Amino acid sequence: MRLAGLELRRIAMPLVAPFRTSFGTERERDVLLVRAVGADAEGWGECVAMGAPLYSSEYVDGAAEVIRRFLAPALAGRDVDAWSAEALFAPFKGHPMAKAAVQTAVLDAVLRAAGTPLGGFLGAVRDRVPAGVSVGIMDSVPALLDAVAGYLDAGYLRIKLKIEPGWDVEPVRAVRERFGDAVLLQVDANTAYTLGDARQLARLDPFDLLLIEQPLPEDDVRGHAALARLVRTPICLDESIVSARAAADAIALGACSIVNIKPGRVGGYLEARRVHDVCVANGVAVWAGGMLETGLGRAANVTLAALPGFTLPGDTSASDRYYARDITAPFVLEAGHVAVPAGPGIGVTPIPDVLAEVTTATSWIPFK
Repeated sequence: MRLAGLELRRIAMPLVAPFRTSFGTERERDVLLVRAVGADAEGWGECVAMGAPLYSSEYVDGAAEVIRRFLAPALAGRDVDAWSAEALFAPFKGHPMAKAAVQTAVLDAVLRAAGTPLGGFLGAVRDRVPAGVSVGIMDSVPALLDAVAGYLDAGYLRIKLKIEPGWDVEPVRAVRERFGDAVLLQVDANTAYTLGDARQLARLDPFDLLLIEQPLPEDDVRGHAALARLVRTPICLDESIVSARAAADAIALGACSIVNIKPGRVGGYLEARRVHDVCVANGVAVWAGGMLETGLGRAANVTLAALPGFTLPGDTSASDRYYARDITAPFVLEAGHVAVPAGPGIGVTPIPDVLAEVTTATSWIPFK
């Protein structure tokens, strides 16, 4: 396929409630969408970078600039297939979220033209996936308990609590006491601790958590290996896993026994599949993370979570967990699961009227 160009579209998506983590509070997502336009089909990708470089070094304005100046010109005038974008972007260092957005748009267009679903291309083995939910840091423990009760009543199969120093043991204790040991429960620190906090993190051991996600800074893989020897709760890495090679290194060092795979963080769904394969080969469980995606990004993430190595419920929540109205047909929770899109490519497209209403800016990059 030869592309006519890329459209960059910014949309503003207010969240149904503020979402607080150890690195800040989000009330609205400033989302960059990429549309790859070919003669036979068009495809969509979503950039998961935040408005500011808080989760990672990438941010939305920077990602848009990288796409305009470097990634789009690399595609211009070339015939592309499902792997082309990844290969053409390899000379440019870093910027995995920008690369993933464009790569996904190109992959979606190519697969749609061929009539092939993303799940069939990646090797998905399920038509629905178990859904967990991520619960942000709250103003009080009673507010947290009310939120968790609502998610359990809705049917979510796993609860993830965001934690930070000063909001860790007591919230976890309260959730366990209120809802019992049968609830699948894990915590996510988003790099908020140091190895010096090992004794505090070990106080979480009695609560039988599935895992502690990314307690230490992303570049402290050796620290995670040391922490894993000091606590009983399994260590899961998120921000540290930027590639399949990084996953292999972390596993070899004993830094983790579980990995959270986020395609935007590793540069796209092709590398995400490689991370999955490395983990499966080493007996390490994986699950699908999320970045508050709209229905476009959620569709591809749900499909990724249908691969055989994804044995834990992911952050593959229903659309209404985050948005009162999504830009695609909403993903709905049914018996604790979310359906994997079955159509060609990522299997969903934006609803034109809704997309137009939330759009704040568009630009067209023609390929000559």
